[in-house]
Amino acid sequence: MLKTAQEQLQELGRAIRDRRIAQGMSQLEISERSGVPLRTWKRLEGQGEGSLRHLIQAAIALRCEDNLTSLFPAPAAASMDELLARQAATATPKRPMRVLRARARVKSQVKP
Repeated sequence: MLKTAQEQLQELGRAIRDRRIAQGMSQLEISERSGVPLRTWKRLEGQGEGSLRHLIQAAIALRCEDNLTSLFPAPAAASMDELLARQAATATPKRPMRVLRARARVKSQVKP
């Protein structure tokens, strides 16, 4: 069953509240720890409303920020060619060996 946006907001607000309570913090304490104004924190918990920045600040303060990026996973590649193209596009460029050798020479010439 699909949930409405309002139902998702309320569920998220309850989860934030439950996580805070499980960590033994008051709304005031977590508000100060997260940098989210108390009034906004109460809205996050009560209605699930706030900015994306406040949600991230809340996640960090409640120590559950590791899973934020999993909310929007990359779509699966349709083919091996597409997968390889994505990997090539996101790979860090390799430095030419001559640059690496030159740096190694400079480091070896520096006296401690």
